Amino acid sequence: MKSSLHARHVLTALALLFAAETAVAQATYPNRPIRFIVGNAPGGSTSYVARLIGDGLTASWGQQVVVDNRAGGDGVIAAEALQRASPDGHTIALATASHVIRPILHPNQVYDAFINEFVPVATLVSTDYILVLNAAVAAPDLKAFIAMAKAKPSYFKAAVSNIGGTNHLALELFNVLAGTRIKAIPYRGGGPGMTALIGGEVSLAFNNAITVLPHIKSGKLKALGVGGSERLTSLPNVPTFAEAGLPGYNARNWFGVVAPGRTPQVVVHRLAGEILKIQGTPAFKDRLAAQGVQPFVSGPDQFAAFIKSEFANYTKVIEAANVKVR
Repeated sequence: MKSSLHARHVLTALALLFAAETAVAQATYPNRPIRFIVGNAPGGSTSYVARLIGDGLTASWGQQVVVDNRAGGDGVIAAEALQRASPDGHTIALATASHVIRPILHPNQVYDAFINEFVPVATLVSTDYILVLNAAVAAPDLKAFIAMAKAKPSYFKAAVSNIGGTNHLALELFNVLAGTRIKAIPYRGGGPGMTALIGGEVSLAFNNAITVLPHIKSGKLKALGVGGSERLTSLPNVPTFAEAGLPGYNARNWFGVVAPGRTPQVVVHRLAGEILKIQGTPAFKDRLAAQGVQPFVSGPDQFAAFIKSEFANYTKVIEAANVKVR
């Protein structure tokens, strides 16, 4: 009887302690600047979205959100930085579809953390991939470019953010459906890849509107197709791939926020709730629409389920395209 009573007292004390800690975490978070890790070089769409959300959080909470670009190592540097961080919500990271793809291509490596260790917080945006060419490539439309690529196998090269990333798989899916053999050339993010494309080091890229839209408008790049089911309002004259003559081709990316494992759920949900408020503001929606990007709204549980579904979908794409990395 005494041992049973003692056990109940211990459980009650632990429950009270947990409730107290939860209340403190909810009341005080955030109590210092937040570090927002991005696993790409500055200048691309990942940094743009991170800063957009970071600015919103800073305005809401009065605590500075600092974007910390940790490019290199095919995402390992950023993943390890998040693993080492205290699980208190003051260090978060930007997740993309690439973080679902990497564990498929690199099983049993640090990439598994994004599936098994890190805590999904919220999705942010989704964006269709656009096929863009260097302006010097003499292809007026998608069908003409496919004919040119077939006539010169392995001649054309495409900038990708990393081997096995989303825009690399967008390229490989294109190769499968179009019957081409365009080679992927990896760069340290969307910004460096665009610099290489505009400079003529490579001929093409599959990337999102945030990254390519300014260069399309300036005439440095030309767009041949949009990887979604509808045209973009920011590029109304650019057809979808189905309209341009390649039915069945769909390619997009998405961005979300993850936190270190063991981050308290109360902190996760407070952060997710604030992100949801930011996504609902007209200013946020207008800035995304101007860049050809759509808000992608889901909380921790929905994001976790979405990650599982994306893992299954990308496994099928990788097998169909026979993508291998060393």
